[in-house]
Amino acid sequence: MAYYNRFDYPAPDPAILKKLTEQQNEMQQQVIIQKPDFELKLIAGCDSSFIGEDTILSVFILLSYPKLEVLEKVWHHGPVELPYIPGFLAFREAPNLLKAYEKLQQKPDLIMVDGHGISHPRKLGIATHLGIHLNKPTMGVAKKVLVGKYTEPAATKGSVSPLVYKNEVIANVLRTRDNVKPVFVSPGHLMDLATATEVAMACAVKYKLPEPTRLADHYAAVFKSEVK
Repeated sequence: MAYYNRFDYPAPDPAILKKLTEQQNEMQQQVIIQKPDFELKLIAGCDSSFIGEDTILSVFILLSYPKLEVLEKVWHHGPVELPYIPGFLAFREAPNLLKAYEKLQQKPDLIMVDGHGISHPRKLGIATHLGIHLNKPTMGVAKKVLVGKYTEPAATKGSVSPLVYKNEVIANVLRTRDNVKPVFVSPGHLMDLATATEVAMACAVKYKLPEPTRLADHYAAVFKSEVK
């Protein structure tokens, strides 16, 4: 929730805010939530990390599915093109993520994003944002909730409870290991909640986080040290 409670940034330029809001409204109309028709053989995980205020580093990890063997690791870093604006973080992260994605030799059937899909105030988290840009099935696996209410799922692995916002289920709160904090799984684009939850659980083989996003997060830190 720190995402929405940061007061150390200046108020956004009204013209920028207006433009981004218009873009979000247009993108909202393009979101498709559906059971995917792919045969899932390649899955990618992605994550971004900021280096100071001016530089962003984005990572894509490509894995086989269901074996989850790492096939490719790519990354890209560059200048941040947009100031921090609450609710519009995807616009800040997406350009660099797309440049990292271009470096993959093989393209995934599904992208699992360290972040939110439709479990966002305007249903446009970074997973949804990427899915629309790439016209690819995407899903979000987030560590913290942005919006909505839920009942804590049972403490056992595989337990699920719905995350509800404005009378709509926007994510599943999924316990990937016994007695650990749950993750928040949501469809991004060209994906449905049931399949996203199933895939997230199948990829959480040893740790709390599913392997695609866990490895993306890990290598973001590794490559970040190289840039520094």
